[in-house]
Amino acid sequence: MPIPEEGYPRAAAVSPRVQVVESTDSTNADVVAHLQAAPDEWPHLSLLLTTDQRAGRGRLDRSWTTPPGTALALSVVVRVGGIPPEARGWVPLVAGAAMTRAVAAQLEGTAHEARLKWPNDVLLDGAKICGILAEVVPGHPDVVVIGSGVNTRMPRSDLPVETATSFEALGLVADEDRLIADYLRALDEQLDALIAARGSAAASGVLGEVEALCSTIGSDVAVSLPDGETLRGRAQRIDEDGRLVVVQDSEFESAVSAGDVVHVR
Repeated sequence: MPIPEEGYPRAAAVSPRVQVVESTDSTNADVVAHLQAAPDEWPHLSLLLTTDQRAGRGRLDRSWTTPPGTALALSVVVRVGGIPPEARGWVPLVAGAAMTRAVAAQLEGTAHEARLKWPNDVLLDGAKICGILAEVVPGHPDVVVIGSGVNTRMPRSDLPVETATSFEALGLVADEDRLIADYLRALDEQLDALIAARGSAAASGVLGEVEALCSTIGSDVAVSLPDGETLRGRAQRIDEDGRLVVVQDSEFESAVSAGDVVHVR
């Protein structure tokens, strides 16, 4: 999938800098390096994107690679100095919610559904279409780079696992320019709300927004924890700190801050 000749005018109307590269190993690594070299040249909502990422990374340090032209990889700079440090764990969840809204806007008039899987995977009809990785820039604690990988024109035969999907696999055509612009607007809107509420996810409406989009809530889940243990139970809610609250045996609550979630049903 070549870069469109007209570029991304809708995205450029939202972002102060849209840089497009034909290919790269990792958009996140590129943007982090650019910020360390010239931070003032990459203001809030600056964007780097490609349709050919060779060595991307996902959560839990997983590798993320796709055949050239089948997926959209983009990294966005967000300046979070106005959000108290203790509330910045919400930034990845906000990004997941924003991308869920952007994908949902592509589905208008269809029977398909976009939902969020905690903390920030985007599901289309229950299968993963987008993963997100947020990284604080070393030496710049108030700057976060949010990387997203969206399966756009990936044929079903190229999907890496049975639980993945793409727009093309479902017979859909993504308007990438609109997708990016919608994502940036929703991301900025929710970050501004957090800032205005001094980091309170509940008061800002961010907690309610994320829970409303999240199909993990109310599902029976198996959560693989960083220590190797697996937590099984029903996902009850998301707490004020963005943690997933899982109820075991209809009685015992555990708050999960990091883990790999599988929806059992």
